[in-house]
Amino acid sequence: MEMVPYDKRTGKIWFNGETVNWQDAKIHVLNHGLHYASCVFEGERVYDGEIFKLEEHTDRLFYSADRLGIKVPFTKNEINEACKKIILIQKVKNGYVRPVIWRGSEMMAISAQKNKVNVAIASWEWGSYFDPKLKIDGIKLNISKWRRPAPNTIPWDTKAAGLYMICTLSKHEAEAQGFTDSMMLDYEGNVAEATGANIFFKTKDNELHTPIPDSFLDGITRRSVIEIAKMKKIKVIERKIKPEEMTNFVGCFLTGTAAEITPVSQISEYNFKVCETIKDLSKSYQNLVRKKSAA
Repeated sequence: MEMVPYDKRTGKIWFNGETVNWQDAKIHVLNHGLHYASCVFEGERVYDGEIFKLEEHTDRLFYSADRLGIKVPFTKNEINEACKKIILIQKVKNGYVRPVIWRGSEMMAISAQKNKVNVAIASWEWGSYFDPKLKIDGIKLNISKWRRPAPNTIPWDTKAAGLYMICTLSKHEAEAQGFTDSMMLDYEGNVAEATGANIFFKTKDNELHTPIPDSFLDGITRRSVIEIAKMKKIKVIERKIKPEEMTNFVGCFLTGTAAEITPVSQISEYNFKVCETIKDLSKSYQNLVRKKSAA
């Protein structure tokens, strides 16, 4: 099925406090967000007509904006209500919500003191981030040549547009090599994350090991999965993980709003099994987001 380009879709987008026709939600090419990456955003999942952890996403959106010195011209409650409103208008039952905040085109230089802050929220029906078959068999990752920046070089704990440039470069390279995604190392050469998702490893003893998020985003889904694992009495260890340690793990999976829980079958020369523990965590996560009783 051919995908409709995002600028050709129909419906409404919430834009600076009003709902406008989808194709009329336009900005000038000389805007600060495009040229200098003064832009933050969120990615939210809709399950059965409700946004999962909406308030947490909005809190992070405002935190990201504040870290970039961007004053949001709306309250958190107004953004929450706008997100709920747009999924109703768009009739999204199981899909995605993308709030985005950026500096406008009043000034065109590194300084942006006089630029208007713009906010838009779009929503659309959206299925699996990865091919459903790959989510069953496990996806394959290479190891990126790009590393997550040191924490004193960039606001690493935000969902800011500029942080994703090396993710796009990494994913494009991985796809060109026949992989689905790429695993990135941190500035010290430790395992960090995939291009848009956190990573977990499973040991033979059924422990979960995951990198400490000290130079990359501590995902909302990541935290939810840790809570699920602890409820199941699975020990979760957050620590620095060297790439060569991957030979000691038997399972691996990614977590993220888009990725949900996605098993990994290979990272470079390291191979993993899609084990029952990962399948069970995925089932419990789906029960959580769809508000079913935990299995």
